[in-house]
Amino acid sequence: MTESSQTTQRSQAKENRRKALLTAAAALFAADGFNRVSLEDLGAAAGVSGPAVYRHFAGKQAVLGALLLSVSQDLLDGGRSVVAGSDGAAAALAGLVEFHVDFALSNPDVIRVQDQDFSNLDDDDEAEVRTLQRNYVELWVEVLAGLLPDTDPAELRMRAHATFGLINSTPHSVRNHGRRMALKRARPLLESMALAALTAPATPRPLG
Repeated sequence: MTESSQTTQRSQAKENRRKALLTAAAALFAADGFNRVSLEDLGAAAGVSGPAVYRHFAGKQAVLGALLLSVSQDLLDGGRSVVAGSDGAAAALAGLVEFHVDFALSNPDVIRVQDQDFSNLDDDDEAEVRTLQRNYVELWVEVLAGLLPDTDPAELRMRAHATFGLINSTPHSVRNHGRRMALKRARPLLESMALAALTAPATPRPLG
């Protein structure tokens, strides 16, 4: 084995360990909360010693920052890719909804960490996460503007935020309340509800 290939293998092993630590952190933070999880807990869940975590992160707060930064960047990059590959605003919106539903159903732990532990980020990480998330919202706003051109951008942002709330909260109910709904049933229901919310008329339709 050449020195170059050995270096590549070591780098890949390090990256795999880092990803394992972030996956473990998402599960532990979601279940117990950031303040109740120790570095020793993180290391044990990822199969390393507590001190070994410092080879990858400066501390527990850095783990939280890396977790929320990486998922925020993935959302923005994925959303941009969806829009770039879509033919028109309607297709782009449907693609964004499908993309976000898939994210929410696949990452309920990360969503819970975002909801309950965002305030534990350090100032720099918090600012960067907010910027990434704001850019993700604006991506949706731009697409919605193509379908609702006469609508105020503030309303479009409200539609986007309300839809994120709908999509992001549902995986918890799917998983935790009553009988578990099969994801193959939950997914199309979530997508149709999200599209309806995004394009709902501003004036409620009468019932009946």
